[in-house]
Amino acid sequence: MDVAVLVSPSAGRGKASTATGGVLAALRAGGLTPQVLDATTRDDAERQAAKAVAGGVPAVVAVGGDGTVHAALQAVAGTTTPLAVVPAGTGNDLALALGIPADPVAAAAAAAADLLDGRTTAIDAGRTGDRWWATVLCCGFDSAVSDRANRLRWPRGRRRYDVAILAELARMRSHDVTLVLDGVQSSVPVTLIAVGNTSTYGGALRICPGAQPDDGMFDVTVVAPMSRRQLVSTRPRLAEGTHVDHPLVTVHRARRVELSCTGVSTWADGEPVAPLPVVTECVPGAVHVLGAGRR
Repeated sequence: MDVAVLVSPSAGRGKASTATGGVLAALRAGGLTPQVLDATTRDDAERQAAKAVAGGVPAVVAVGGDGTVHAALQAVAGTTTPLAVVPAGTGNDLALALGIPADPVAAAAAAAADLLDGRTTAIDAGRTGDRWWATVLCCGFDSAVSDRANRLRWPRGRRRYDVAILAELARMRSHDVTLVLDGVQSSVPVTLIAVGNTSTYGGALRICPGAQPDDGMFDVTVVAPMSRRQLVSTRPRLAEGTHVDHPLVTVHRARRVELSCTGVSTWADGEPVAPLPVVTECVPGAVHVLGAGRR
């Protein structure tokens, strides 16, 4: 049984590249024949994965971080072709949310066993325009940090985000966003808004701590305007999800979220999605995942 394998060699500062040999061996030991896609860019990865799915491949295996999963998601979401998430990136938030083994070889073995047994786990996915996403969509301060970090060429890894945070703190401002939740409109000044299909982003930061990927709903975390000092002091609370107790933070639930503001972009799964205005919807059971619940 052939499976398409999408690898991001740079994910996890080379972790994915290092893990690939063991992952391929685990897939073969599990009775599969891995076919590695030779994509070198995100666009190329999406095209090749889509071509594989259109050709009837039994599964797509994403070896890397949430960005690699995001590319594979564009091909498998809304289809019956299952996705195997093999965590080998820096954050691996989707794998964490789904209880997929943290070890790439163990994750590959679990995915192979599920595929041969015909066992999958259905999860929701967000759809924003023609883009699918699986973890958290954000706009405001965090999307500005992601945008700046994406443009930086130095330093590498997490330090790049530290530099981006410092740069964006220096120019931080609030945004007046028109927010429509399941048809109910409000105009709110915000520091950031996070729309969560899962609870974490940025490597286990629990921005939407109550979000579940199989309940047909988003959790929407809205952070009102904060001073630089307030934001810096509140950010460590993201690790436990206790920031939602802050008086300037509110959490909402919705299936359809509309966001409008000038000069603000959205990011999801650590990847750029679209500038505002956007409409994003939770699509129940849009993705079938292999190897979930094995951690």
